Amino acid sequence: MANQVDMEPDNAVYKALLESTRAIPWRIDWKTMTFTYIGPQIEALLGWTPESWVGVDDWAGRMHPDDRETVVNFCVSQSQSGVDHEADYRALTRDGNYVWIRDVVHVVRKDGEVEALVGFMFDISERKKNEEELLRLQRELEVLSYKDGLTNVSNRRMLDVVLQREWASAYRNQQPLSLILLDIDFFKEFNDQYGHVVGDECLRRVAALLDAAAARPRDLVARFGGEEFVLVLPETDADAAVAVAERCRGLVLDEMIPHARSRVGAFLSISLGVGTIVPSDQDSPEAFIAVVDRLLYRAKAQGRNCVVRQV
Repeated sequence: MANQVDMEPDNAVYKALLESTRAIPWRIDWKTMTFTYIGPQIEALLGWTPESWVGVDDWAGRMHPDDRETVVNFCVSQSQSGVDHEADYRALTRDGNYVWIRDVVHVVRKDGEVEALVGFMFDISERKKNEEELLRLQRELEVLSYKDGLTNVSNRRMLDVVLQREWASAYRNQQPLSLILLDIDFFKEFNDQYGHVVGDECLRRVAALLDAAAARPRDLVARFGGEEFVLVLPETDADAAVAVAERCRGLVLDEMIPHARSRVGAFLSISLGVGTIVPSDQDSPEAFIAVVDRLLYRAKAQGRNCVVRQV
């Protein structure tokens, strides 16, 4: 019987100690794969009576399906090898919920053969909850570390990561990679006219428009610095990249953000340089950025509020 004590030393004091702890003691006979003991605390935790824990099938069957195969295979292999071990898994409660359990297992050997497994079950639900919250916060912090704090688009750190990844992909698959560098026209004058609070809001609005223009999942919009932004467009040829750049320019103009001190027009505008490359051994991301930056400079020199593409 599962509630029959068969542990050494088997005495009233030892049993009282076992059953007073929050940990749940148990013993499995290796030859028959049956529970010879499981502490009464199991019923308070999971709702199953000690008598219902007959064999290892009860243990495995009350495990979350996503955990079962991995945990059972691990525990069996470790036990067969005579290795003490631990395993975390979700155990089914009688009312249909799950509780995180940690099983700490000691392998008892006799004459070189596995005789029994003895161990303790611990309720680690609160620990798991804290760990999951910590992981969530870490992921959130990681996301924030790749975001520009003002505009909420990607920052230079994220740009470096994505550009290196997409560069490697373009080189490996011999696919075009396009880059758009853009600058808000006469933004210093905009700040002087309206103040930095309005200037910051302007940057946020422009960033949101650019993000809308770069709609594919792998497209990236990042703040390059100050009033400069960059778009990374994987698997995008020159004509398609110019179309995206013109869409960006049009979206900013359509927003009709007043710019009284612009020498281009009455509303805010942007200048853009567009480059496309199929990377070779002789190319580098840094050199490519420099090429596109020169195209942006030419757009400014040609009167601004325009797109200059690579010839």
